[in-house]
Amino acid sequence: MNINNILYYIGTLLLTAIMCFSVYNYFFNYDAISGYFTHLGYPIYLVYPLAISKILGLITIWTNFSKTLKEWAYFGFFLNTTMAFAAHYITDNGGYLFAAIAFIGAALSYYFGKNQRP
Repeated sequence: MNINNILYYIGTLLLTAIMCFSVYNYFFNYDAISGYFTHLGYPIYLVYPLAISKILGLITIWTNFSKTLKEWAYFGFFLNTTMAFAAHYITDNGGYLFAAIAFIGAALSYYFGKNQRP
């Protein structure tokens, strides 16, 4: 296994772990998450659709069903992590570390995954 494969799987597993953790919290800690969304300035009706879209994006990345859908999934994760980082940084609550790590994981997965899978 070469270094590109290793970096691809590290990035993809890192992104998957952080997104699964957030999806778990969205579904099972709804009251706390809706409070965070209100504090960050986002409407709380986005909690469940965002959780479902994260699940669908992870399925799309791991199954490699369609190149176009995979590109859109990565775009969604880049948009999500960028907005999460900005919201956490602006409100100064210190929760931007996971968003930055998820962004790095998505970048590694996207960059090194382009050559790994057709």
